[in-house]
Amino acid sequence: MGIGVTSEVNAQRIRKYLAEGKRFDGRKPEQFRELIIEKDVSKKAEGSVRVRLGKTEVIVGVKLDVGEPYPDSQDKGNLMVTAEILPMSSERVELGPPKFDAIELGRVIDRGIRESKIIDLQKLCIEEGEKVWTVYIDIYTINDDGNLFDAAGIGALAALKVAKVPKYDEETVKANYEERTGEIPLNKVNPIPITIHKIGDNFIVDPTREEEDISETRLTIGISDGVISSMQKGNSRPLKVDEIMKAVDVANSAWKDIFKNLEKLLK
Repeated sequence: MGIGVTSEVNAQRIRKYLAEGKRFDGRKPEQFRELIIEKDVSKKAEGSVRVRLGKTEVIVGVKLDVGEPYPDSQDKGNLMVTAEILPMSSERVELGPPKFDAIELGRVIDRGIRESKIIDLQKLCIEEGEKVWTVYIDIYTINDDGNLFDAAGIGALAALKVAKVPKYDEETVKANYEERTGEIPLNKVNPIPITIHKIGDNFIVDPTREEEDISETRLTIGISDGVISSMQKGNSRPLKVDEIMKAVDVANSAWKDIFKNLEKLLK
């Protein structure tokens, strides 16, 4: 058994509890852990939050800078999402270049934000074909006790909502970070990734690390009030159509609870 991998004894206990509709920590299968959001944790970011889901913790920062538009979107701003799973967040993380887990985390959050079109990228165009704002979303894991996808996605949405756009200096053609002009232009959608895990015949949300270890398959659904913007499947076991539909129903219900809590925490 590898470092930190859940023992077979604990795995059997988790399966037994789930068969009875219960979980180790007393939650129901479709219930998230306590969500805590701390705003403005970085003085250098345009918007930043610390998100805690139970013992899982991430920091997400949003930075803006002036750059050139992409060749295929001359009248739109740019979006870049990166994730770094820090060694201090888990004994399973090794030092060195980003591994697949970090790359996948960044891509899943990027896809959920991008495909939902929450950011009005056209309003981030300064001069068509010449200058646009680039939005950078940086994700750093502090502690991994399961469900980094959802914690990071909640953090990305929250950081975007609290971020302020720097003033564009026409003389220097650069951002003036000493002054702010307003909020990032956001559309009226609120994409949050809800990751569903299947263990035996049971579907659960917001797994602990031990529950993730014995998960047979997972499906991360980027959703906003019933509208799906992205899906990402993990693990090798397939899902049937009826199982996917069930996962979507679970995700939509969970989104309502998480978004309600997020709104309260950002006030």
